[in-house]
Amino acid sequence: MGKNLGRKTGFIIAVLAIFIYGIFFGTGLPRKASLKTLLTNNIHLGLDLKGGTHLVMQVHVEEAVNAATDRDVQRLTDALAATGAKATKLDPAHPEVITVTGATSAQQSAINTIITGNDYASYDVSSTSGGTGYTMTLKPSAVRDIKDRTVETSIGTIRERIDSLGTYEPLIEPYGLGAYQIVLELPGVSNDAEVQRLIQATPKLAIHPVVGTDGYPDLAQATTAAGGTVPPDEEIFQGSSGMGGPDKFYVLKRGSVVEGTDFRDAQPSQDENGRPDMSFNLTTDAGDRFYKYTDANKNTLMAITLDNRVIEAANIESAIRDSGRITGGFTQDQVVALATKLRSGSLPASITPIETRTIGPSLGADSIHSGVVAAIAGMVVVMIFMLIYYRGAGVNADLALVLNLVILLGFMAFSGATLSLPGIAGVILTIGMGVDSNVLIFERVREELRLGKTSAAAVQDGFAHAWTTIFDTHVTTVVSAGILFIFGTGPVKGFATTLTIGLLANVFTAVFVSRTIFDYLLSKKERRAALSI
Repeated sequence: MGKNLGRKTGFIIAVLAIFIYGIFFGTGLPRKASLKTLLTNNIHLGLDLKGGTHLVMQVHVEEAVNAATDRDVQRLTDALAATGAKATKLDPAHPEVITVTGATSAQQSAINTIITGNDYASYDVSSTSGGTGYTMTLKPSAVRDIKDRTVETSIGTIRERIDSLGTYEPLIEPYGLGAYQIVLELPGVSNDAEVQRLIQATPKLAIHPVVGTDGYPDLAQATTAAGGTVPPDEEIFQGSSGMGGPDKFYVLKRGSVVEGTDFRDAQPSQDENGRPDMSFNLTTDAGDRFYKYTDANKNTLMAITLDNRVIEAANIESAIRDSGRITGGFTQDQVVALATKLRSGSLPASITPIETRTIGPSLGADSIHSGVVAAIAGMVVVMIFMLIYYRGAGVNADLALVLNLVILLGFMAFSGATLSLPGIAGVILTIGMGVDSNVLIFERVREELRLGKTSAAAVQDGFAHAWTTIFDTHVTTVVSAGILFIFGTGPVKGFATTLTIGLLANVFTAVFVSRTIFDYLLSKKERRAALSI
């Protein structure tokens, strides 16, 4: 018994030491810092406690759908060239619909083979009136997939951009069920205009086929060259050829060959004359796609566009696979900034803020003070009550409560979890749950003592009988907290996190630690000695 008790005591002391270390030294700060500095730097504070910026941004996912079908229109046009058919998007209000027209009846079999192949399995295909045309409509599941991936990609891109601010644990996640919005909570960042500028500055780089000649001197001539009215599958961009000359107007195919999300890496470099330019690498899939295009379109022009402006127009002299260089009369600072932004990713669709809130640090300090006072006051009152009502056994319960709090804070420091104001409420609720567990155990022990059992037998049976109830209550509460974490936003998740960690710690302290303390006290008493409870 004594040997087993010693192992249990050693294990409890080790757990206590580990989590105390986590609270004050979890991030490896120098030990010469004050205890307050160590504590506040290891427990990451949320937006409502530290102050900062709260943004809700709308992702315009329709742009991503439009870009995806634009690329399919370009691929279809190339694939259908031998049949005389042409793919277009006639209705701007329905970018998911592609119309194939212009084929003779003799070519229907060849056209049908192309548009119903694996490359376009995400489309529903139907014949138009007369039987010589087709309507291809992107399936609803494919549209949802594009929109969901657009939000996910945007979150990843924004996270990389926000990391440059150096904020602790920024919250960046979907917001609003099916609304395609993103919520950003940035503790310690008070300049929301700077945040928005940083997010929306992420450039969109793309490579488009050039229609016709190497640019036109003005918009009127470019429009005339496009047929007087720009077709739905074409667009006009202004820019330079990359050689430092005057701006021109270029007629481009709307569908890009590759675009921002296809770029795997970008680095500043220099051309053969020592002028700053940028080298890039494409992903494997984009490289294969780019190779097929450049191999089939040698001695034609392609334009590299950045944020809807042509920065370089070049002749395709040979097939290009997965790497290339972009020149455009850049300064060294410009090319470094452009390469940095492209490495962090290009937004697949534009994003606009729809809600902005800035919380000052003074309000956060007041929240911390009020929350800490409430937590300490509640814990002190509970501890006094336990001492008065359960006498010597109350000390047992109070020690378990203190260890519970140490484990909770230590775990948050080690894991980097963020403590928010609702999180403090979760801490307070955990204290209450811890008391509840001890009350269940102590009342059951009292009941066993009234039945005439010895102290040792009463403690053993009391813990055994109370365990089922404690386990059931904690499991149901953890399940509820899990639901809050899955479906809630930042503050709600903070509450769910602290509550879950606290409940798990409570099971350990109320059952294992409290029982070990009882066993130690009983080992020092006579067999028939009374228990102070």
